[in-house]
Amino acid sequence: MLQSYIPILVLVAVVLGFVAVNLLLSEFAGRRRVNVGKLESYECGMAPIGSARLRLSIHFYLVAVLFILFDVESVFLVLWAVGATHFKLAGVGTFVLAEIVAFVAILALALAYVWRKGGLEWDR
Repeated sequence: MLQSYIPILVLVAVVLGFVAVNLLLSEFAGRRRVNVGKLESYECGMAPIGSARLRLSIHFYLVAVLFILFDVESVFLVLWAVGATHFKLAGVGTFVLAEIVAFVAILALALAYVWRKGGLEWDR
């Protein structure tokens, strides 16, 4: 059983060896030319204006996390939709449909809760 993983382990070893050799070669054979221009931040060729350390509202992060959460859950729905024909062939169609309905119901309740608490409004 473990013999079937040998090609994968060989490939991982080759990749890690390649990475190590490239890192060592670039460290020892590469030139180091340090100047002020390389150490500046690059902003489309324009001189930076102000500080890069802006204070953002926590609300921005809340909306970003909620977007990622609902986006990942929509990916699950797409995967279920793609696999629906396979579920029907396997004879578990009603069980999977019930799971999908329960998942969407929980998702709708979570969205309603966030909406009610004002987590989707920008002007707080």
